[in-house]
Parts: sequence; structure tokens; C-alpha cells
Amino acid sequence: MAKPKPVDEQAQQQAQQELMFKLQMFEQQAQQIQQQLQAVERAIVELSSLSLGLDELKGSEGKEIMAPVGRGIFAKTKLLSEELVVNVGGKNFVKKSIPETKELIKEQIKKLEDVKKDLENNMDMLRDELERVIGQGN
Repeated sequence: MAKPKPVDEQAQQQAQQELMFKLQMFEQQAQQIQQQLQAVERAIVELSSLSLGLDELKGSEGKEIMAPVGRGIFAKTKLLSEELVVNVGGKNFVKKSIPETKELIKEQIKKLEDVKKDLENNMDMLRDELERVIGQGN
């Protein structure tokens, strides 16, 4: 017959299991935040690139340009106007000048940078909580 484990040993084993579970939860949360940070950073890079591309359109009215059709496919077109049609959300499109569009992009980048700061703060809070839990486990 196997000897029953002392209560101390059982409590210690249960505490270790709880700690492992908490550590796994922290790891999952950290991975989710990291993925969100990467997505936000990609969006910031894309918008910044778009803003630079708009600079190239200035003064190009009447010139031939390569307009993207989709998935790496481009068509040679003539720029009839520097007025752009911009999707402002909810399937609403408005006409905007290049400077107005660049300002809109700048605002979107600012919002994304705020989201990035919030995510970084969440990561810091998660790290602090992790250190606290590990400190309690010792």
C-alpha cells in the first residue's frame, strides 16, 4: 500500500501547479500583445509609405503613372487630377487634396502610435504582475 503524501507536500505541489498555470496565462497574454504590437507597427509603416507615395503625386497632373490594380498588378494611367477620392470609413468616400489626405494619414498614424503606447504599457503591467507572481512563488 502506498503511503499517503503529507499535507505539506500536497499543498506545495498544488501551489506549483497553480504557478505553472499562471505562467502559461502570462505567456499567452504576452504573445497576444506582441502580435497586436506587430500589427500596429506594420500599419504605421504602411501609412508612412503611403504618405511618401502621395508626395510623388504632387505636380504630376497629366503625367503617366503606374496605378495599382491589385496583388502586384499595375496599369499605366494618366493622372487627370491631383484630387483624390478617400474612403473615410463606413463606405463613405470624399474628395480630398493631397495635403488634406496627408493630414488624414498623419492623424491615423497618431492614433496608431497611441494604441502602440497603450499596448506597450499593457506589456509593462503584465511584466510587473509576472514578477510579483514569481516573487510570491518563491
